[in-house]
Amino acid sequence: MKTRTLTAALLASVLSLPGLAAAADYVIDTKDSHAFIQFRIPHLGYSMLLGRFNEFEGRFSYDEDKPEASSVEVVIQTASIDSNHAERDKHLRGEDFLEVGKYPEARFVSTGFTEHGDGTATLEGELTLHGVTRPITIEVEHMGHGPDPWGGYRRGFTGTTTLKLAEFDIDYDLGPASREVELFLSVEGIRQD
Repeated sequence: MKTRTLTAALLASVLSLPGLAAAADYVIDTKDSHAFIQFRIPHLGYSMLLGRFNEFEGRFSYDEDKPEASSVEVVIQTASIDSNHAERDKHLRGEDFLEVGKYPEARFVSTGFTEHGDGTATLEGELTLHGVTRPITIEVEHMGHGPDPWGGYRRGFTGTTTLKLAEFDIDYDLGPASREVELFLSVEGIRQD
């Protein structure tokens, strides 16, 4: 009995040492719409088209003592694209753009995370979109973290990146001003205890 108690106490003290605490795992809160993946792209160079993906899920792991070990994985249902115009969305889902019947999911898996010490960070990873996997970089800002009113604990980030559509074999010609799309992500995660 004393051996078990001593072992438990030793394990607890070791886990509480700085640098040895386990990373916290979070599920992205899409259920209650506390996370967004939005995009904007110039339309023919005359206006800005805004939209979002309504269905996605993901998780991330974050350790304040070792942020470089953080990881993120997000899966997007490409058919959930929403530009607030049904006919345009039908076109975006078709063979000129996302080909959602052939490529129903887009996936991001992180490969690196670097904090800059000022509340910002750089997230690197691989994005699979339209059947093509390429490395991308997302500029991240910490939004905050802490307890929520329901007894849980949350952590949030925002991020931005720019994708060249041709690099993902999307080459429908909307003019030279419309070759890149900007993504804005707002992610609120619920810690899994």
